[in-house]
Amino acid sequence: MRALIFDLDGTLIDTVYAHVFAWQRALAESGLAIDGWKIHRRIGMSGGLFTRAVAREVGKPLSDDDAGRIQARHGVLFRELLPERRPLPGAVELLRWLRDQKITHGIATSGRHPEIDSSLAALGVPADMVVVDRGDVLRAKPEPDLFLKCQEQLGADIRDCYVVGDAVWDLLAARRAGMLSVGLLSGGYGWDELTSAGAFRVYRDAADLHRSLDELGIL
Repeated sequence: MRALIFDLDGTLIDTVYAHVFAWQRALAESGLAIDGWKIHRRIGMSGGLFTRAVAREVGKPLSDDDAGRIQARHGVLFRELLPERRPLPGAVELLRWLRDQKITHGIATSGRHPEIDSSLAALGVPADMVVVDRGDVLRAKPEPDLFLKCQEQLGADIRDCYVVGDAVWDLLAARRAGMLSVGLLSGGYGWDELTSAGAFRVYRDAADLHRSLDELGIL
């Protein structure tokens, strides 16, 4: 039984750059000025790893309380910047088709509720779909916990799971989980970066993936 495990931001929903701006503002408010492109390269990591990595880069250590406060501020700013969410091309149709065909699939995201709620609503995700978020696991990407938790809830074998993600952190976590991965260009990473990180195939977006599911043995 083949199964697809999807990342959320940048894979199914167009939120990557709103996250970049929200992180940049939250960090600047705490005296951690950092260029936007450097933030983009770390989108997809857990918030805790992200804040520690940024602090290390600018040479300003953060306490756990400071890191938690910045993460919370990021969540507030993100919801203010992007109150409405736009699914990426083909995402809604792909998820609907998978449901109709009864193909096992779920979402595993480093985001948290309520931050992800509007994104799930925009995608038309039903209440009974498996969605694993940061609050469900001890460690987030690039650790494999999110994908392993999703695989467990789906009842699929690890060897039958494909992880679909837009960032190198998704692909690294998939490798650690022992799963094949598929890269999408819709989050801003290049084909060469995703391939180097271990992507089995790379597609432009969810629509392109939908047209190519036979390459994964899904059809």
